[in-house]
Amino acid sequence: MMTDRKASLVTQDSPSGLDAVEREIARACADARRDRASVELIAVSKTFDADAISPVIAAGQRVFGENRVQEAKAKWPPLKEAAPDLKLHLIGPLQSNKAREAVMLFDAIHSVDRPSICEALSKEIKSRERIPLLFVQINTGEEPQKAGVIPSEADDFLVACRERYGLTISGLMCIPPVDEAPAPHFALTAKIAKRNGLKLLSMGMSADFPIAIQFGATHIRVGSAIFGKR
Repeated sequence: MMTDRKASLVTQDSPSGLDAVEREIARACADARRDRASVELIAVSKTFDADAISPVIAAGQRVFGENRVQEAKAKWPPLKEAAPDLKLHLIGPLQSNKAREAVMLFDAIHSVDRPSICEALSKEIKSRERIPLLFVQINTGEEPQKAGVIPSEADDFLVACRERYGLTISGLMCIPPVDEAPAPHFALTAKIAKRNGLKLLSMGMSADFPIAIQFGATHIRVGSAIFGKR
């Protein structure tokens, strides 16, 4: 059923895809008795060029997500120069040696997940005096091939972020295993966030963002349902 829902949202016409996603968000928020304004849509533009992104910007979307620092650095400065109110989120893994560029380019980083990243970000934030919104990535499925802090270590990691590295963590991010129902993973992430006093939850992608909204997602990361298949 969820696969069918994803297929129904995908379109090659980016503005139409955006409209369809916006309607689905509105329905999910109404079902969950939430204000639509409580959910930030991140249009995931990774691998798409400026020609594909520009119609989505023209349609009114202002928050975008990229997976790689280098790709974003190559294509986003002219787009942001033309539309200074655009916000850019790094939703993919971050390497320590890219921390400086990430802090300067992105308004939010969703993939804080290990001490070396914390140390690099702390250094760059202090020297640049620019503070992006920071999310800790939780590996809820404890998948060895996937980045993120495992749930049993999340509380201690969050304490270290604050006390050892001086980072302000605003929320948590998760990517459920592709072969498992997402709801338990969203519920677990929300539980960890609540007990640590974190209000932001980056959860949900094209196939499952309505479910994520039910579990309190404040940021949803939607790519193919807006831009079409990669």
